[in-house]
Amino acid sequence: MSLFKDLGLNDWLADQCTAMGLSKPTPIQLQCVPHILQGDDCIGCAKTGSGKTAAFALPILQKLAEDPYGIFALVLTPTRELAFQIAEQFSVLGKPIGVRVTVITGGLDMMKQGIDLSVKPHIVISTPGRLADHINSCKTFSLKRIKFLVLDEADRLLEDNFGSQLEEIFKVIPTKRQTLLFSATMTDTIQQLQEVSTNKPFFWQQQSSVATVDELTQTYVLMPADLKDAYLIHILQKCTTENNKGSIIIFTSTCKYTQIIGMICHELGFPTVVLHSMIPQKQRLAALAKFKSNQVQILIATDVASRGLDILTVDFIINHNVPNRQKDYVHRVGRTARAGRGGLAITLVTQFDIKLVHAIEEFINTKLTEYKTVEKEVMEILTEVTVARREAEIKLDEQDFGEKKAINKRKQLILEGKDPDKEGKKSRRSKEEKEAKNKKYKERFIGKKKKKQNR
Repeated sequence: MSLFKDLGLNDWLADQCTAMGLSKPTPIQLQCVPHILQGDDCIGCAKTGSGKTAAFALPILQKLAEDPYGIFALVLTPTRELAFQIAEQFSVLGKPIGVRVTVITGGLDMMKQGIDLSVKPHIVISTPGRLADHINSCKTFSLKRIKFLVLDEADRLLEDNFGSQLEEIFKVIPTKRQTLLFSATMTDTIQQLQEVSTNKPFFWQQQSSVATVDELTQTYVLMPADLKDAYLIHILQKCTTENNKGSIIIFTSTCKYTQIIGMICHELGFPTVVLHSMIPQKQRLAALAKFKSNQVQILIATDVASRGLDILTVDFIINHNVPNRQKDYVHRVGRTARAGRGGLAITLVTQFDIKLVHAIEEFINTKLTEYKTVEKEVMEILTEVTVARREAEIKLDEQDFGEKKAINKRKQLILEGKDPDKEGKKSRRSKEEKEAKNKKYKERFIGKKKKKQNR
């Protein structure tokens, strides 16, 4: 059996892993840690729950201990919640050397973050947008000496609309550095970067014919679209009866739907917390803390919670909608059945979702099985659920949910002496230009690598 010491890690780090309950390295740690310690760039792809964060955190901390200075490493991640979780792992693993970690994300005080950056923490963990804002508006810190750049959930960072923000960041970091890319899903973009990289990074991908872990049971419930909410409540009743201490995450498609389902559940006696991008950051962190500490059994969230969140006690995942992208399904169901534990995923499927389900089954190379429900019991609660939903919609309309942001933006434009209607058109044009710029950025980013290689 391989131990953490066998990877080339110092005793203090191996002891810290043991103190955290990590008995032996996972395959991705076994493969990637020695190469990172040797100074290689690295691309690692493995299933969710496979220990990717420790695979890059452990060698970074060892190198930091040998030559401590700030800012030593920059970790970029697509979501705020994941940034805080990575920071937590760095802090715990690096406690013996007094590692200083700073999280830079939107939704929090930018002035305070500027001060935090100016005191040169060892590790900066950030979402691309907020860090790009600091780079453009603040001269009190420098990223010119970083030793490591990490892109966690690299597929999303490279393929979603982060291109222009990443470009701003790459302008101010040194070309001589170690670059580490980690993800749960392999994509063409990551494959291209691996093929054309001049540094020839060490590449490791977990070999498996199935994209999800064996301990995960994947099921579906077929239903008419207008009965979906009633079926959801029926399934919640079943899950909480069968396992009254089991934690449940319900994934939805939009912020508004997340809020509505949370209100329905609360009205029908299911204590819940909700998590989506329209909630202030402090409330998002508080909701997550309540769920992690088992104060609340049910978390209802958009896909902001689908990436990388490591909560070992989640027993059930319920997909209220079938994701349009197959890899989003993999990330959602990856929130359960972690670290060898079992888990159950239930996807609510309507007559309009059949093609999406078939695409997911082909992608994960696994057939979903039917989750047994009792239609009679669903019909018994249908009226109650329908009334609760209607009340929730009325309350949200009264609160102008989703419109406050737009109204505040219009007010601000008027105060600045601008025409909000004209600015709205500019904003739409700007969005289209941004998307085009992102596309060009990716093409140029890969193209530059090819030119260097041809030389």
